[in-house]
Amino acid sequence: MTAPVWLPAPDPAEVAAALTAQFAEAHGEPPDGVWSAPGRVNLIGEHTDYNDGLCLPFALPHRTYAAVRVRDDDRFTLASRQAGMGWSGGLDSVGPGHPEGWSAYVAGVLWSLQRKGIHVPGLDIVVDGRVPLGSGLSSSAALECSVAVAVSEVAPDGSSLARRDLMAASIEAENVVAGANTGGMDQAVSLLAREGHALLLDCSDFSTRDVAWRIGALGWTLLVVDTRAPHALVDGQYAERRASTAAAARRLGVGALRAVGVDELDAALARLDDDVLRRRARHVVTEIERVRVAADALERADVDALGAAMTASHASLRDDYEVTVPELDTVVEVALAAGAVGARMTGGGFGGSAIALVRDTAYEQVAEAVHAAFVDRGFAAPQFLLATPSAPAGRTA
Repeated sequence: MTAPVWLPAPDPAEVAAALTAQFAEAHGEPPDGVWSAPGRVNLIGEHTDYNDGLCLPFALPHRTYAAVRVRDDDRFTLASRQAGMGWSGGLDSVGPGHPEGWSAYVAGVLWSLQRKGIHVPGLDIVVDGRVPLGSGLSSSAALECSVAVAVSEVAPDGSSLARRDLMAASIEAENVVAGANTGGMDQAVSLLAREGHALLLDCSDFSTRDVAWRIGALGWTLLVVDTRAPHALVDGQYAERRASTAAAARRLGVGALRAVGVDELDAALARLDDDVLRRRARHVVTEIERVRVAADALERADVDALGAAMTASHASLRDDYEVTVPELDTVVEVALAAGAVGARMTGGGFGGSAIALVRDTAYEQVAEAVHAAFVDRGFAAPQFLLATPSAPAGRTA
């Protein structure tokens, strides 16, 4: 049987040097700089962001890099080390549905910043994505935010942009131009994260609180398993879940399900005559409470309580929200049996990644068990990485 495949984060300086060289070869001179932004893993709090709820993500060491140079005209060229040439043109041609593909996430940020009154000069941009694609680890937000922080430095009036302005532009790019609904958690953590900390994010007002990753010093690590099951949020499933929770909130007479306290849940569910809406609402309300429990456990370095909240979250996502797939359920089942103290799917679901909280001395054993289970069940071979809370978007070179 083959061995597990690991995806270590590359050295940022090496990536920046290679990207600078490729940019210079393509454009005849080096870029003005290289900026980067992280992907994210969500420790707990899934499908709560668009319900004004709480979530607890942190930034990954895996990042997307953008080499950028200001042009002497108002045109833009986009290229990717992974996908080749993308869109080129002016911002007057950007809008909902155009350009298509990965270019939408970049052009959308430029378009949104211009709509906010920022003078965005013409730019040549070459990107290098090192966040695993389709893994549920937010490669799209990493792409958006790497370009957003670059514009904040190279645009003549970019210094007026706060991180939350860049976050708003990145969210608008994804929702409007790319047409992929997002609640904003991914962009928030990519821009606002703090190294060595998880980010407790309140999506009702995007206020944040850093929660120290003290358990790392106590011998615990977060194993991420990219199941390589297809993961896409633009196929209608995400939109359906979002619509269901909005419908439940309307029937309960609240602006968002965040307004329903866990102690009020039974009474609220009794007022919903649709079983699907009941289950969707139950997940959201209980998941918000699990985030509170998990954040408190992380602050106290109570690994057992944190692990229990993670595992309960997965059960709710599987049974009430119905966003897991067999590959995700297999990771959780096998990781727990192999010694993980907690495990759950992470991201939007319908594929993507799962996470397991394991001892530093046991992560290889857990990965081998998951890999073997995938082979036995005929799934595509998973890929593995270790997640440590990392730095936010910023200049790399």
